[in-house]
Amino acid sequence: MSFSIHPLLDNGFKKGDSNKSGGKLYCHCKSNRIEVTLGSDTAFNHACGCSKCWKPKGALFSIVGVVPVDKVSVTANSNKLHVIDTSAAIQRHACKDCGVHMYGRIEVDHAFKGLDFVHSELSDEKGWQEPQFAAFVSSIIEQGFEPEKMGDVRKKFQGLGLETFDCLNPTLMDLLAAHTAKTAAPKAKL
Repeated sequence: MSFSIHPLLDNGFKKGDSNKSGGKLYCHCKSNRIEVTLGSDTAFNHACGCSKCWKPKGALFSIVGVVPVDKVSVTANSNKLHVIDTSAAIQRHACKDCGVHMYGRIEVDHAFKGLDFVHSELSDEKGWQEPQFAAFVSSIIEQGFEPEKMGDVRKKFQGLGLETFDCLNPTLMDLLAAHTAKTAAPKAKL
C-alpha cells in the first residue's frame, strides 16, 4: 500500500493514558508558535477523511478529537490566528503563517456546540486518547483518492482495530439525530 492514512497510524499506535489531564498544542511555525492549552484529554478522537480538517502533508486523514470549550485557551500568539471559513458550522482557527488548524469552535445551534475540535498530535506530550474509529472514509475519493483502492484503506484501518464509517460513529450520529429531533419537536406539534 503506497499511501499514508496518517503518520501516527501508518505503523500502528499506542493506547492513550486514561489519566491524561490535558497539555499544550503548538502550530508548526519555527518561531512565535501559537500555543493552545487544553485542560483535559480529548474525547471521540478519530481519523477523519473530510475535506475540511487539517491533515499533515501527504496524509489522507486527520486525527481529531473534542475538548469542552471551557478547557481550551490560546496561551501564546493569538494574533496569528484566523478563521478559515466563517460560513462553516465549525469555525476552524488556523495559523496565518503555517496553516495548521489549532482548534475548531461551533458558534451556531448544533449538537456539538460547547465542544472544540482539536488535533492532539500538535502536542509534544504523549498519552492523548488514541483514535477510536475512522469517519468520513469515502470522502477521500472526493479529494482525488482512487475509488478502486478504498478496500486497501479500509483494510488498513481494520488491521489497526478501527471501525470505518462514511459519516461519524453511531454514538455521535445518535447525538446529532437527537439534537435535530429536539429542535424540530416544537414545529412538529403544530
